[in-house]
Amino acid sequence: MTATTDTHAVESIDPQRAYAVLICDLIGLRFDADGKPDPSEVRAHIEAKGGRFHATGLGDKTALEPGRVHFFYQPDLSTREELIGAAGDGRYDAVIAAATFLPAETVFPLAGVRIGAGTGNMGSRSWGGGSGEGGSAVLMNTPGINSRATAQMVMKAILKVLPDLPVDLLHDRVARGFFDTGRELRDFPTAKLEGKTIAIIGYGNIGREVAKLARAFGMRVVIHARLRHRDWIEAEGFAFAADLADAAAGADVLSVHVGLGNQDARTGRYANAGLIGADILSRMKSGAVLINYDRGELVDVAALGDALNAGQVRHAAIDADLFRDASTGSLSGPMLPYLDLVERHGARLELLPHAAADTDHPSRVAGAKQAVDQIFDVICRKTVTNAKGTVPPNYLSVGATTPPGIGPVTSDHLLKLTASECSELADLCDRQSRLWKALSDTPPAERVAIVAEQGDDLVRLIDRFCLLAENLDLRGSFQQ
Repeated sequence: MTATTDTHAVESIDPQRAYAVLICDLIGLRFDADGKPDPSEVRAHIEAKGGRFHATGLGDKTALEPGRVHFFYQPDLSTREELIGAAGDGRYDAVIAAATFLPAETVFPLAGVRIGAGTGNMGSRSWGGGSGEGGSAVLMNTPGINSRATAQMVMKAILKVLPDLPVDLLHDRVARGFFDTGRELRDFPTAKLEGKTIAIIGYGNIGREVAKLARAFGMRVVIHARLRHRDWIEAEGFAFAADLADAAAGADVLSVHVGLGNQDARTGRYANAGLIGADILSRMKSGAVLINYDRGELVDVAALGDALNAGQVRHAAIDADLFRDASTGSLSGPMLPYLDLVERHGARLELLPHAAADTDHPSRVAGAKQAVDQIFDVICRKTVTNAKGTVPPNYLSVGATTPPGIGPVTSDHLLKLTASECSELADLCDRQSRLWKALSDTPPAERVAIVAEQGDDLVRLIDRFCLLAENLDLRGSFQQ
């Protein structure tokens, strides 16, 4: 299933009504001529669909031009008070957010879309909080949009400490001409990344991309995920661990990608809060690396402090929201408890302000455009793409969409293959089959002649089939 992408067709809106949508995160990460992040690509997309773009907040809604969807760009909203003040009265029909946390008191009668996969920050009671269960509005996301960007940042974090060659020190000494390779290089032994074990917790779009990159570096990949993913995980050549503790056992690196999970209505606690605690950290190899580029709450910070004290964890990279009140300077957000570790362990911490998935301009723009399309679909057609949780009555869920190569293989992937593509795949399979049959029918001791004559062709056929399957997005689990 693909989201609406026809930017030339003006959407048909109820001519008597004006809709207002709040955009409370940046939708362009490149700088314009004035040195400010540029939202122009998404603005053009909105206007091509007949919408209106306003670089202000919503004032008098009755003054809006009817028959239009109006998007109000307010990326500097961040604190709980600011968001409730802007959207606590339901003046906006819908919202598009990325990293900003929407308090339960914010009200959006129609819909919310999160640019990215997890929806733990979409806390509005309008759709029942981050799970999307129990509300009257629609909650959606744009899964896969930032998966590769996040996975690349995970590998960047790992490569800063593994292999553990002191690059900065060696650069300084070489630059000053104060090093002799013959005598001194032996004083800086290191171990390659190949052969080390990474435990990946969660096998959604980001977890899968991390696994693929880690394998490319020669790492052993162990994945803990829901049992229903086991066949897919093992088919792709990764080890499956049904138990979280088993996945962590002996791991050189642990990278978590599960999201916050459901929120308890009574306590407000998320199901996965503190998932990576003392027991899990103790099972990793001594001197291991922890990567949490998911949600700050997933790690028990006190347990992490103890693990750093003991040397059980040598380095931790954390990416989580941090908000600063402009008037008082007070800090809030899930990064806050990690700051207590800085004085003692600063050199062994890397703290990012939920930036790992937000450094890629094309991904953010693509996600914002998709979110705009999803809002128009809800308003114009009452169709919901990438629904999270319960879809309210009178709306039709039309499945999920992800960028090419991200997520499962769907019926659409197979149905959209051209006759020539099917024919080429069939020919490659047929030619391989004949060669494999020849090898299987020949005793092992007598296969030398076949391999000498046709081994090159067989390997080329294998390579061509794998490349074509990859290019046609035919790798992964199957989903109707």
